[in-house]
Amino acid sequence: MAQQTYVPDDNFEQELINQGYDNVLDDYVTTSNINAIGGLYVSNQNISDLTGIEDFIALVSLECNDNQLTTLNLSNNTALSYLECWGNQLTSLDLTQNLMLDYLYCQDNQLTSLDVSNNFALITFLCRNNQLTSLDVSQNFALEYLNCYNNQLTSLDVSNNFALITLYCEINQLTSLDVSANTVLIDMWCNTNQLTTLDVSNNTALTYLSCSDNQLTSLDLSNNPALFNLSCWENNLPNLNVSSNTNLTYLYCGTNQLTTIDLSQNPYLTGLMADNNALTEIDLSNNPNLTGVRLDNNLLNLLDLSYQDIQYLNCSDNQITDLIIDSDSLNELF
Repeated sequence: MAQQTYVPDDNFEQELINQGYDNVLDDYVTTSNINAIGGLYVSNQNISDLTGIEDFIALVSLECNDNQLTTLNLSNNTALSYLECWGNQLTSLDLTQNLMLDYLYCQDNQLTSLDVSNNFALITFLCRNNQLTSLDVSQNFALEYLNCYNNQLTSLDVSNNFALITLYCEINQLTSLDVSANTVLIDMWCNTNQLTTLDVSNNTALTYLSCSDNQLTSLDLSNNPALFNLSCWENNLPNLNVSSNTNLTYLYCGTNQLTTIDLSQNPYLTGLMADNNALTEIDLSNNPNLTGVRLDNNLLNLLDLSYQDIQYLNCSDNQITDLIIDSDSLNELF
């Protein structure tokens, strides 16, 4: 009799039947039918137990997201390089035997810890929306994309991740973040933490920076000429110099302590949100591409938007006596 693999979850076995690897719903699958499979896709099938996966020994790619898994044993799947197990109820995930893993998507679970120290080949790593209190990526030298958004991290060391291009670490409890070694970083989201300082002087390739909802009192962007999207709202910034950021397209700097801001070197700016500051004047004559402007809750007396074709404007709660606007596209005015 041919060797059989035990598959106790009826929904898992039914999906194997649907994919032609089995023919009878009896809790068993012929092992020779599955042990050479390179890719298995069983997402969104109401599976609560993936027992039997250990005999898929040739598996390179596994997608089992959007199920009801509470455990996942991949210790026999040593060829695995691509794993999607997001949207389950996993509280732990052992990947110590999966040395070939390049892509890991384990977000939206209930993980409290995760060891990726053996996954040296890891390039893309998403673990957002879990309950992680620590995360060690010091051995993941090939890492290019890290998303650890919405966990409970109090620290994050990315000093060994020289290849890092994209970093999402927002909505954690970080009090510091050193990205000086990440010289090829292009996109960084570190908003909604407890950062008091942020040095991006070595990140000369940076195009997108979101550092809003922190406790920053200064932000030096003089070495970031490629920056086109900046979100630094809800900090404690008394000033902001964007004169070196000539490619800037979107600027969100509301809810700070700005009394003035010079936008004369930002001709490509299309979106500006500088509400809830203490601006007494603002010159937008060098920003002809502006279509959306939010300047409410400032101290402005004069606002001249005659150089732009404005579509959205909020300048409420100021002291404006002179509003100059010439736009055929305006559809929202506050």
